[in-house]
Amino acid sequence: MPPDLRSEIAGGLEHRIHGETMGLSWQQGPLSTGAIGRFLVPEPLPKRLLYVERLRRRMRVRFGGIWIADSENVLLFFEPGRYPVAYFPETDISQRVLERTEHTTQHADLGLTSWYSVRADEQHVAPRGAWQHTSLPPHANELQARVAFAWRAMDAFYEEDERIVGHAADPYHRIDIRRASRNLVVRHGDRIIADTKRPLVLYESGFAPRWYVPRADIDESALTPVKLQTFCPYKGLCSYYSIDEARLAAWGYPDPYPEVRGISNLVSFEPDIVSVHLDGTQLHLEPGQTVVAHGPDRNIDVSEVVHEPGGGG
Repeated sequence: MPPDLRSEIAGGLEHRIHGETMGLSWQQGPLSTGAIGRFLVPEPLPKRLLYVERLRRRMRVRFGGIWIADSENVLLFFEPGRYPVAYFPETDISQRVLERTEHTTQHADLGLTSWYSVRADEQHVAPRGAWQHTSLPPHANELQARVAFAWRAMDAFYEEDERIVGHAADPYHRIDIRRASRNLVVRHGDRIIADTKRPLVLYESGFAPRWYVPRADIDESALTPVKLQTFCPYKGLCSYYSIDEARLAAWGYPDPYPEVRGISNLVSFEPDIVSVHLDGTQLHLEPGQTVVAHGPDRNIDVSEVVHEPGGGG
């Protein structure tokens, strides 16, 4: 990847939903503050519902060239507006890597939180690289004696030997890709940019559908590549195009993850920037689906995802 692309960060387009994710508690998921559905119960639920469950996957943490945590008993913690956070049992963390600091914070629901420096050796120290809730209320005792690591402060996290980038994988996040025979037409001013009757539609948990167009049905002379890439933990690296003065009007995944290979090298268009009609009906971005950077698992640097795959050791 050219250096000028490495220097671009995913945070530059965090308001674009196609480069982002949702699940149980983030974006418009059922436990988020902007949920699009509702629970069919007679009494209103609390505004903040917290949820924890066993991951049921082996997760490892690497820092300073060594494995510092290795567990098959990780808990995923969900709270509104945040991606899930992985909590490791103290017994599955290497001895002497955690050094308690004097820094504490107060969690709105879980009480006092103590912070640790993470030390692999004298050259590899992450101040405030981990935390632990030390005054848990009785209803949250599942998190007792468990530690979470600041995602970006560590070298990498793995499920088995596969690196997980961005945040802990949300088991409630899903993507489905379907072939369609509907007529999708993209215009900018008086110019037809794309006209297809074989689009692919990508359904991503909690989001409105996104329509992708084969390149053979696009006037590619209208697309000007932009020196920017963003990263989706579920789809991979995303590249962008401008159309005349309409900057970042289209995007695509030249080499997406295998699970979403169907959109490889196809192009999707922003309906708030160019005119997109599906079977004659104009598409618009749905309200409430903008993304706000939030938490230590955001603003992923694109260079993080070009590290070699696999965990070694």
